[in-house]
Amino acid sequence: RQCFDLSRRIRFLAPLFYELLDVTDALPNDAVSALISLNEALASAKELLKFCCRASQILEREQIKCKFNDVAVHFEEAIGKISCDKLDISEEVKEQVALVTAQFGRGREVFDPPGLQLYDDLLSICNQSYDVIPEQDKLHIICKKLHFTSVGDIKQEFIALDKMFVDMGDKFEKSTQDISTVLKKIEDFILTESANVNMLSSDDSSTQADESYTKLCSQSLVIPDEFRCPISLEIMKDPVIISTGQTYERACIKKWLEAGHGTCPKTQQILSSSVLIPNHVLYILISNWCEANGVEPPKRTGKLRLCKESSDGSPEFIDIDTLLSRLTSSDIEDQRRTAEELRLLAKRSSQNRILIAEAGAIPLLVDLLYAPDKGTQEHAVTALLNLSICGDNKERIMASEAVSGIVHVLKNGIMEARENAAATLFSLSVMNENKVLIGASGAIQALVTLFCEGSQRGKMDAATALFNLCLYQGNKGRAIRAGIMPKLTEMVTERGEEMRDVALALMALLVSHPEGKAVVGSMNAVPTLVDIVTNGSPKNKENATSVLVHLCVGDPMNVSSACSLRVVTPLLDLTQNGSDRGKRKAAQLLELIGTLRSL
Repeated sequence: RQCFDLSRRIRFLAPLFYELLDVTDALPNDAVSALISLNEALASAKELLKFCCRASQILEREQIKCKFNDVAVHFEEAIGKISCDKLDISEEVKEQVALVTAQFGRGREVFDPPGLQLYDDLLSICNQSYDVIPEQDKLHIICKKLHFTSVGDIKQEFIALDKMFVDMGDKFEKSTQDISTVLKKIEDFILTESANVNMLSSDDSSTQADESYTKLCSQSLVIPDEFRCPISLEIMKDPVIISTGQTYERACIKKWLEAGHGTCPKTQQILSSSVLIPNHVLYILISNWCEANGVEPPKRTGKLRLCKESSDGSPEFIDIDTLLSRLTSSDIEDQRRTAEELRLLAKRSSQNRILIAEAGAIPLLVDLLYAPDKGTQEHAVTALLNLSICGDNKERIMASEAVSGIVHVLKNGIMEARENAAATLFSLSVMNENKVLIGASGAIQALVTLFCEGSQRGKMDAATALFNLCLYQGNKGRAIRAGIMPKLTEMVTERGEEMRDVALALMALLVSHPEGKAVVGSMNAVPTLVDIVTNGSPKNKENATSVLVHLCVGDPMNVSSACSLRVVTPLLDLTQNGSDRGKRKAAQLLELIGTLRSL
């Protein structure tokens, strides 16, 4: 848990580094010094995470506790030295850095030390002869306290202890033998517990499945390693994928996560998410292998069925496993029809959206984003759009690495597919952490292209996605460098332009970036903006005033130009009748005008 918390806090610093990449001016010396200190803290955190993967849970807990405290202090001091006000970063990132600082301040982890009772339990087991069966309750407490949940944990402890005693010398040989005896008894206990769990059944269907596995073992068949769960080493009935890409039996990995582990049991990588994605392809392979060897295929507990309305208005239930089998068919027509059916089912009800995702459809739909058939692409991306309405599904879609496939459709699909790809990116970007990942994927250039060249609906979908993504400061520069500003200026300056409202809102967001301000300032937009402040809709008046404020800060020529166009009167009206934001922007612009007049 401590490793997971540490890595999570470090990930929260990622937006700071992304924004620093866009800083073109030289950093102040104190900022450079602070970042060097932060780099040292990151290096020490990396070493600590590596150490925890190989350290002994029995003998090195106090040392681990001290190391976590040292790292927390190191980070708190390093981040505290960074003066965010001197750096050209957004308010959002400043707040996030402040949050991380506070978390490290509180994060001088209070470990639950092993305690005398734990040592007494270990000692009593150590003193028993090997043919005496230890008390099960004691072994259960020891495993829980030391987070031993699998044979792999015991093997890791053996490796850590062996290294410790090699370093310490031969005088600890007796201690090595004693602890090895204890670990062997704990290993036997875990194996027995695992076997008991596998024998439990929750209903008739799981009982039949367990009988089939008993039959499988009795036939002495060689089970392919990839069909076995790395935790239980049994053939998987309900394989699921975790964020590291490894596959486990659902019941086993759930038990692992519920025990408080934040790492992958097999690779020891820190988990970025606790979402479990059904591995439907592997499930089909295991089922086919069982059938080919005369064994009853595994059955998931609780068969998932989707609901749709039949032609006479009565509910009709559809077996989702059948649908997903067709989705992996080699028949292009079958794939297209199935993707379309999932698209419609996901559109109809929130329950369907949950069930489709839990059944493992998302990775299969992501694969279809690269299908050569354009119709299949369109149905797949629209199905993902409909599924993304559910908040948990957003995380599942991102975990399935869908963004590159969505961008592929955005660039190469038919117009309706491109529109829906843009809408999907908008839906996913609602989660702040996704803004960074989507922005780094090349999506912004493709969205700008759709905004400039697409259909009316395509332009609108692209604009809403771009607006959401550019709330993150680091994406503003990407949109500006992709060439969006001339198109925005064109839309704003043309009377009767249908996209004028949206273009003006997007311009007000992007002009806060130095590159955006430079482009708009070079296009003689002040007269048009003053006209909008005078005659536009309330929302457009507000946005036009916001753009003028950015153009006039540090530029007396623009202030003088706006003043000569008689902007003062409509600004005074806005300070009285506008929204809170409108009143604030109008007051800022009037202050700039007052400062110029007083000179």
